[in-house]
Amino acid sequence: MSAASNHDFFAATAPACVANIFRPVELSAQFVRTRADGEWASGVAPKVKTNLIPGAIGSWSIGLSGVTAYDLTKQQNVATFVTVPATLRLSNVVRINLNAGWEWDNIAGQHYATYGAGVDWRTPDNVWTLTAEVFGQLGARQDAIGVTQPRFQVGVRWRPVDEFNVDLIYGRNVYGENANWVTLATIFRFHVGK
Repeated sequence: MSAASNHDFFAATAPACVANIFRPVELSAQFVRTRADGEWASGVAPKVKTNLIPGAIGSWSIGLSGVTAYDLTKQQNVATFVTVPATLRLSNVVRINLNAGWEWDNIAGQHYATYGAGVDWRTPDNVWTLTAEVFGQLGARQDAIGVTQPRFQVGVRWRPVDEFNVDLIYGRNVYGENANWVTLATIFRFHVGK
């Protein structure tokens, strides 16, 4: 769940699983409930992600993901994304994340180039992780400044056991609206045997 200083709100759940479709592929769908400018909406965003080049310490790992966002309230596709994420593991506890991609904003009828850069630094026991990232999109000059202005977030993750973690994140301009956001998130992992 995320809440913004301008009273916008975002809640989501995103079940995911990995299937072996010629290679391991993560399949997920994010189900969302949002409030923006006082109006509520619901949506779903199916996602496919795979690791193209596995990496080790000192080398890059490169993946590919695709997402489409569908507004259930207005019954229309609102956006499609293709992203190439890359991770460089500097050590067992520090990694750098970069990504580049493309977005089609179906509502605005606009193509955007997307980007992101971040760093994760965790404790050797993997109980605590500090994360910071900057991200955004590049588009036409007539866009409102908040849409193409860089966004950032910084957060801390507490992972007392492998199957569970809690994140607390502060972000700025997360959705291009020039507001401050606070996010509280949890992840539950289930390992299903063969």
